[in-house]
Amino acid sequence: MSEVKDTLLRLIALLRLIPREPGRIATTTLLEKLKDDGFSVSLRTVQRDLDRLSIPFALKRDESSPLFRWSLSDKAPIDLSTMDTPTALALYLAESHLKTLLPQSVLDQLGPQFRIARDYIDSLENNGLAHWAQKVRAIPNGKSLQPAKIAPCVWEQASTALLERKQLQISYLSRSKGELNKFLIHPAGLVSRHAISYLIGSVNGYDDLRQFALHRIHQAERLEAPARVRDDFEIERYIRKNLNTDAPIEQVELVADVSPQIAWLLGETPLSLEQSLEPLPDSDWQRLRATVPDDQETLWWVFGLGENVRVWEPQSWVQSIKEKVARLKAQYEQITQPV
Repeated sequence: MSEVKDTLLRLIALLRLIPREPGRIATTTLLEKLKDDGFSVSLRTVQRDLDRLSIPFALKRDESSPLFRWSLSDKAPIDLSTMDTPTALALYLAESHLKTLLPQSVLDQLGPQFRIARDYIDSLENNGLAHWAQKVRAIPNGKSLQPAKIAPCVWEQASTALLERKQLQISYLSRSKGELNKFLIHPAGLVSRHAISYLIGSVNGYDDLRQFALHRIHQAERLEAPARVRDDFEIERYIRKNLNTDAPIEQVELVADVSPQIAWLLGETPLSLEQSLEPLPDSDWQRLRATVPDDQETLWWVFGLGENVRVWEPQSWVQSIKEKVARLKAQYEQITQPV
């Protein structure tokens, strides 16, 4: 049954590759394109397929050159706008990553395409590309938290407001106060970071941009009133200078001694473009020098190395690490027996 199914899909793929007249395509070109789509076929197989399809689908064969060229009659009553294997594979793998990056209206339009892609991939058995989705995964460097749950109606209203440049009325749970507040937002951008997606916008009556975690929005309503457009807003610059900090992020030189395993890691995947590693005398550790952002994310990464790193500069980081270690020590000294 699997061979019959793959043969049928190969014939459909072959028909899709044949242009309507006056366009033409050579048999050898069809062979290469089928191979690119993941079908394992020979020239003889393609020739037999073309002969099999020529009568029922009114294929025209140009014999004026040694390499036969094929075209589809302009009167052929068929629609060949189906899914091909590479497109289906790309949509299959991309679907989960796009759910918090595309407007709901676009996701609604892509929904049938995602479903067709899943069905198409699931239907293939002998096509090599069909098994690709089961053989590849992208995993984060470190512990990955489950994405914060966003109410579908909130995502629909927020993404539509951003897309259409409309104002957004929200009921937002304050993390610091633990209470719901209502805001009228002028959306400016959207950032998905790790497990949380943030709506960037200004509150009505204020000019400064703020971040609103989408999963903390309990209610959202897109209004018809146009949002205030920020001509000076550039999302890349905002992320670089403002995300999770109250001031522009400065660059500092990190000087630290790192263990052999960390030195190996940073030798293959540098911490920054400006980085050096030098062996320490009478030791298998190495001296790291790197220009890095002076931000919490980088500091947390360094702190997470634990006993595999000893930081010398910047001094503010050294002090911060000492304080963290002291607090940890105090917490664990309180433990007298297992819970």
